[in-house]
Amino acid sequence: MTQKIAVLGTGKIGEALLTGLLRGGRDVADLLVSVRRPERAEILRARHGVRVVSNAEAAKAADTLVLTVKPQDMAALLEELAPHTPADRLVISAAAGITTAFVEQRLAPGTPVVRAMPNTPALVDEAMSVISAGAHATEDDLAHAEELFDSVGKTLRLPESQQDAATALSGSGPAYFYFLVEAMTDAGILLGLPRDKAHDLIVQAAYGASLMLRDTGEHPVTLREAVTSPGGTTISAIRELENHGVRAALIAALEAARDRSRELASGDGN
Repeated sequence: MTQKIAVLGTGKIGEALLTGLLRGGRDVADLLVSVRRPERAEILRARHGVRVVSNAEAAKAADTLVLTVKPQDMAALLEELAPHTPADRLVISAAAGITTAFVEQRLAPGTPVVRAMPNTPALVDEAMSVISAGAHATEDDLAHAEELFDSVGKTLRLPESQQDAATALSGSGPAYFYFLVEAMTDAGILLGLPRDKAHDLIVQAAYGASLMLRDTGEHPVTLREAVTSPGGTTISAIRELENHGVRAALIAALEAARDRSRELASGDGN
């Protein structure tokens, strides 16, 4: 039986999921979206031929609701959905910090909820998405959520108690790499390279290193040591990174991101 899927709050992540589903062979007739702004609705219709509906219409018509609004907008969305969402609807929340319990408490008793945390490489089908089951979600519900997010990358199941850590590490993770590339580009300019050449060198180095980490299965220490000759240039650079506490700063940054995810879960979205 064909299932209808509604993506509610179709911003960048929501649209990435939508396009992934379409590329994976989903019939556009089985996909619904909701948005806040009329101009955004027109863009989605023009790009994908998708039907744009209200949140209430989506709740009534779709078998699966994927909520991709910002965390601070989730309570208002759930209040709008509650009168129209039967308890047999699968609800997938993709908002940082929002727990399955938060969603369950605002919908009909027994509603199956799955918490998901994708990241922005969903835009190029290279997302890392983490999913967790709520109190009423079954194995079939998790498998369905996994199938949806596999359309834009890889999916990993984790206990919900580990979701805040996953958000810090993976959900926010691409931003740390962009920050590092930005800093390395500036360093390349300082060393005398044109910006565009420095950028190309760093991006390809990052891409190649990522593929080696993924495809060889080697520990990062092993791969780093293969580049680090005694008395060479790499060890001189690593010494400076250690002297400046880069490792400790990264750990502290990830702890801060995890703590912020917990704050969002507690309702402190300011």
